[in-house]
Amino acid sequence: MEALVDTPIPVAVPSGIPPDGPLLDGWYLGGACRGLEPSIFYPDPAVEAEEARALDVCAGCEVRSECLNHAMTRGESTGIWGGTTERDRRRILRGRRNA
Repeated sequence: MEALVDTPIPVAVPSGIPPDGPLLDGWYLGGACRGLEPSIFYPDPAVEAEEARALDVCAGCEVRSECLNHAMTRGESTGIWGGTTERDRRRILRGRRNA
């Protein structure tokens, strides 16, 4: 998929993350989303086409499982992470609790 912006968007690292923290280990550098506008991954849930666009980017991503693990570990409750919607991640959590 071709980038939707001409120049890469810098990745901001939150100040509370230690230097050896999960955001600095580099998995995100291999993401298919790298350089794309972050708002793509926070679509309006009522607009299926917006959600589908983000999920399409994730579909071919090499670090999809790392991204999902990151979201689950940090409790990301919004956005598309690792090819999952907010609803998908809630389902995964419920399944883990019931297992």
